[in-house]
Amino acid sequence: MSPSSTITRYVIVGMGVRSSMYYESIIRDFKDVAKLVGICDTNQTRMNAANDHIAELGAERVPTYKDKDFDKMVQEQKADVVIVTTIDLFHHHYCIRAMELGCDAITEKPMTIDEEKLQAMIDAEKRTGKQIRVLFNYRYAPHHTKVRELIDSGVIGDISTVHMDWILDCPHGADFMRRWHRHKETSGGIQMHKSIHHFDLVHFWLNTEPELVYCLGSLRFYGKENAEKRGEKNLGERYLNNQDAKQDPFAFQLGENERMKKLYLDAEHEDGYIRDRNCFGEDITIEDNLSMIIKYKNQAVLTYNTYAYAPWEGYRCVFNGTKGRLEINVVESGYSPTGIPVQKDPSGEEKQYIQGGVENTKIVVYPMFDEPYVVDVVKQEGTHGGGDPILLRDVLLGEKKGDVDRAAFIRDGGNAVLVGVGANHSMKSGMPVKVQDLVRW
Repeated sequence: MSPSSTITRYVIVGMGVRSSMYYESIIRDFKDVAKLVGICDTNQTRMNAANDHIAELGAERVPTYKDKDFDKMVQEQKADVVIVTTIDLFHHHYCIRAMELGCDAITEKPMTIDEEKLQAMIDAEKRTGKQIRVLFNYRYAPHHTKVRELIDSGVIGDISTVHMDWILDCPHGADFMRRWHRHKETSGGIQMHKSIHHFDLVHFWLNTEPELVYCLGSLRFYGKENAEKRGEKNLGERYLNNQDAKQDPFAFQLGENERMKKLYLDAEHEDGYIRDRNCFGEDITIEDNLSMIIKYKNQAVLTYNTYAYAPWEGYRCVFNGTKGRLEINVVESGYSPTGIPVQKDPSGEEKQYIQGGVENTKIVVYPMFDEPYVVDVVKQEGTHGGGDPILLRDVLLGEKKGDVDRAAFIRDGGNAVLVGVGANHSMKSGMPVKVQDLVRW
């Protein structure tokens, strides 16, 4: 909306903890090319807390707008780009409205949670001539880029099958069950909110699109019924002020982290949103384990498994090709709801764990008739396996690193959504789903 401006004007809608990665980067690292000019949320207290943090970073507080005044914010602040970090249910609404108002949109994954909303986004992008960009940060992690480079080099030939086991540790898995993510109608399930990272990675690695999806899934560990079967004590609706929860490893002490307290606990009086619900409570409608088979346009087949109550976090993925086999094993750091946990390591020294950081990565190539070898990867500091800093430089500066284009747009985001949508349809019908038939590109 300001084509002559040399500084891109950004607004953000959805001021939960994830939004801070973007405004912190704009303020600290990209102020010469980017400016945050407005924030929007359903909750004024949450916006005030975000503004407090913005002031702590040394920047001026920015104008705040309630959700009903989103259009007013975009127009008054002459925004160029809208960053969408709301709950997943509303991603489509703000992306579409941003484009209709003349802005490009940048959205957190998943781009949306069902095929009707996806179609509306596709149609809006065509109608307005504006653009949606999806923030698939895992593409940018150096070890993930290396896998793509190896596959592109042809070292293991044409890929026929892929097997991926991606597991979430208990602190991470439980956190999906404490928040709005526990409801399928707002998140689409972990297959949409979390596994969508993994689906997109396979699309990125294989440079292909999904055709057929079959899925089995259930809630086996979390939820009231499962806890009762194991004879566990019911801790009530939430953990706040619950003495029995103080020693519970699944409990989140919302009042003990000042920033999370300001964003959520202090904001409850406005909208009633509870951030620390009991992960073994009632009304959880999402699955905590999934087993899937996905066929791609290049004829490769993926078998995928995930579950959200593992003793460690990370994944193992193998690629079987016509000239050999490639394996990647990744152990990720411990997760915390605040994103900045402090954990004691065996030596007794405090170790700062960064959400999505990587402790150990090993990539091995097994040629069909030669010695296997380990592939070195230069480690990148930062969240999501070192991907977030590289992604932000790409998004905010247009800076490309290496020969592989990792940027993700509407078709990339939409194909990942289609796998999650296909999983939900398949679990209902018991049948495989032809996912490309669900939308018109």
